[in-house]
Amino acid sequence: MSTSNILRGTMLLTAATFLSKFLGMIYTIPFNELVGTTGGALYGYAYGPYNILISLSTIGVPLAVSKFVSKYNALGDYYTGRRMFKAGMSLMAITGVVAFLLLYFGSGLLAKIYIGSDSQGISVAEVEMTLKMVSFALLLIPSMSIIRGFFQGYESMGPTAISQVVEQIVRIVFLLSAAFLIIHVLDGKISTAVGYATFAAFVGAAASYIVLGLYWKKRKPYLDRQVASQRKTHQIPLKDLYKELFRYAGPFVLVGLATPLYQQIDAITFERTMSAIGQGEISAIAFSNINVYGHKLVIIPVTIATGLSLAILPAITKSITERNMPLAFRQINQSLQIVMLLVLPASVGMSLLSYEVYGAFYGDFEQLYINGPLLAWYAPVALLFAFFTVTSSILQGINQQRFAVRSLGAGLIVKICLNVPLMYLLGAKGAVVGTLLAVLIAIVLNFWRIKQTIGFPMREFTKRSALMGIFTVFMTITVLVVKWVLSFWITYEDGRFATVLILMVTVPVGALVYLWFSYESTLLERTLGNRVRIFDRIFRRR
Repeated sequence: MSTSNILRGTMLLTAATFLSKFLGMIYTIPFNELVGTTGGALYGYAYGPYNILISLSTIGVPLAVSKFVSKYNALGDYYTGRRMFKAGMSLMAITGVVAFLLLYFGSGLLAKIYIGSDSQGISVAEVEMTLKMVSFALLLIPSMSIIRGFFQGYESMGPTAISQVVEQIVRIVFLLSAAFLIIHVLDGKISTAVGYATFAAFVGAAASYIVLGLYWKKRKPYLDRQVASQRKTHQIPLKDLYKELFRYAGPFVLVGLATPLYQQIDAITFERTMSAIGQGEISAIAFSNINVYGHKLVIIPVTIATGLSLAILPAITKSITERNMPLAFRQINQSLQIVMLLVLPASVGMSLLSYEVYGAFYGDFEQLYINGPLLAWYAPVALLFAFFTVTSSILQGINQQRFAVRSLGAGLIVKICLNVPLMYLLGAKGAVVGTLLAVLIAIVLNFWRIKQTIGFPMREFTKRSALMGIFTVFMTITVLVVKWVLSFWITYEDGRFATVLILMVTVPVGALVYLWFSYESTLLERTLGNRVRIFDRIFRRR
């Protein structure tokens, strides 16, 4: 396949991932209106273990299958790739059933771990019910992900991209419809509505399966002709096939578990600690912010890094394999600088406008005194999540994927040790600071390993990051001044429409200042690698 087709496929997959994440943020607005903070907290309790079991049940196999199929296709052995696909499907069907049984029958125990006996809000029975409802999706998603991995092995990103977006749309439509009908038509309980909202994961997965099945039916004759026309087959025993698959898959699984694991530590410690420090009455509000509503806002900038990590891994691997270190250094530098360029101002801006952002998206002004400060503390974590994703991808590109697991482990130990003490010291914000410190430790370790392994020079990245930091300070001053001027007429306390107006003024002005400095200093084109034509027209550089 040509380079342009590969690039187009990568861009398609990145765009689909971003759209899926964006939809995943937008639906929380009406969802919050329907079920409130209590429903959001209950939803967060259900999705934590579900996300972990998804990662464990797939054990990194879909990405590994794509690498395996791509390798043997390049050798002209399409039959071996097909064998791996069938073996992977069987394995994922088994792990999916096992994961379902673990979550369904372990839901009662998990609920008791999350919710203390003196809980002032959500009950153990409600958490148990939502965990059981979400568990059904585990029957479909592992095997579905193998089909996506197989198509990606053929450098065909369309099936993954389209099925991913369809899955999200169907899930959201079912989720919101079920919640609305249960609460406003059937006069049901919020916990019942949230239970059906989590069951939407199964419905979305079923829709994705149908899309992938249609792609498979359409392309199977072509795939069969490839197998029939090949001249050489590697007669690899099934045991060796699995060994090679797990060698590819192993390191990917734990890195993908980073965010769900941090959230699980919060889920286990949060409610009990908040009750112990006398803040149990706001526990559900704060937890729904950190694990669902605020997290959905913060994770959008991180999606940029996710797309970058998908795109950079093959290029860095190729450069390292060819021992072209100058090119590898440029590729690593560019990926890190793009994250800094885009995610730093986004996370700082969200922190500065945390009251307005949360108010505009979710309303709930009576609880904004809790949610606004929490989002302000949580927003900078977006930059750290982005760097962890990209540095872990770089480690995989330079064959140091095992170290990414160690750095994640170190971060988790920090989170486990500090979460409760920090909550005693800072209240709900302590959980956010615990995550921030944990991810920061993991990133520092990743950078150290990259430098030690390939002698990566940090000077260029450090210099440009400092420049981006200066431009972000200019942006910060501008936003604060504009916000202060607007305060003579409107503030976030004037309601949702006022917060939207404030954002409509401050965000474009702040972004324009940051982009103008970045453009005039040539930082944009040096970081992105090309002149940005649209800014040539806007700023009309001489």
